[in-house]
Amino acid sequence: MRRHLMVGAIALVALAGCGGETAPPKQGAKVATLESAAASAPAKAKAKPQRPRERLDTTPEEYEAMLGPYNKCMKEQGGFVKGDAGSGSGLRPATKAEMDKTEAANRICEPQFLPLPPWEKDPANPEARDFAREVVACLKGKGIKYVEVSDDGISIALGGEQNDSRSISRGLELAPECERQVAAGAK
Repeated sequence: MRRHLMVGAIALVALAGCGGETAPPKQGAKVATLESAAASAPAKAKAKPQRPRERLDTTPEEYEAMLGPYNKCMKEQGGFVKGDAGSGSGLRPATKAEMDKTEAANRICEPQFLPLPPWEKDPANPEARDFAREVVACLKGKGIKYVEVSDDGISIALGGEQNDSRSISRGLELAPECERQVAAGAK
């Protein structure tokens, strides 16, 4: 019995401490928190810029503008970019050392700055294979005889084994229209 009274008394004291009014905190009073200064640092840090993403309707001019930060990074890392003298762009073949340096620069620059493909064609998109199959169906519906999904499952191959020039030229001409139709949900 004595034990029950002791437990009851402790419970009453605990409840009394919870129900009473408390004085408001004084100005400048420090309040204990679970957050440390180190934990709040990432919130204040700048957000990492995301790689640009191409769209299905990106123009060549827009794509070149998207490549600006990538090309700048490549040059800063000692790599060559398209159009640089010595990059194998037709002026002279690149040397093994230049190719190695360019590959090393690309390993640094690509993950940060090279534009991502349109989401519809991105290997990270689980629906990219469906998109490719639907574009092929659209092209076949427009009379392209030799067209299929490539081995990678997300690209389109035109021309077939015969390398049919009409399928290639018409397919390249009609592909953007089919891509837009499929992306919009119309076939």
